[in-house]
Amino acid sequence: MQITSRFTIAVHALAFIDLFQDRQRVTSNTLASSIQVNPVIIRTVLSKLKEAGIIYARQGSGGSRLARPLKEISLYDIYKAVDTVDETGLFHFHENPHPKCVVGGNIHKALDDKIQRVQDAMEEELRKITMADVVEDLTSEMDRRGQSI
Repeated sequence: MQITSRFTIAVHALAFIDLFQDRQRVTSNTLASSIQVNPVIIRTVLSKLKEAGIIYARQGSGGSRLARPLKEISLYDIYKAVDTVDETGLFHFHENPHPKCVVGGNIHKALDDKIQRVQDAMEEELRKITMADVVEDLTSEMDRRGQSI
């Protein structure tokens, strides 16, 4: 089980966009420099955030802006927008447990609901945390370190 780095890249990008969108044009190259990943990865993440209605992004050097207030963007919104967890869920169950084995034939009944409860709990926590919470903690840490924008 692992959520891809696209999730944390998106959170980083959204925090950066919030802090700098009124100071400079926030391009994929600018974000790539801050996040230290290839601009192509940034463009992929931004495209997914745009499709989800989280940002406005213009092609070329137009830059990116938030499409809604930070308090209206939950970590769950970001997770759903950029990660590729499909309908089978976060956990990938091994394909073919032996049906005639006492363990293999019963493992789904013993484990499926527990795995689903774990995923549901994680998603519920992601719904409770907004980008406003993240940026508030980020700016507090910047203040603590004597850093400014």
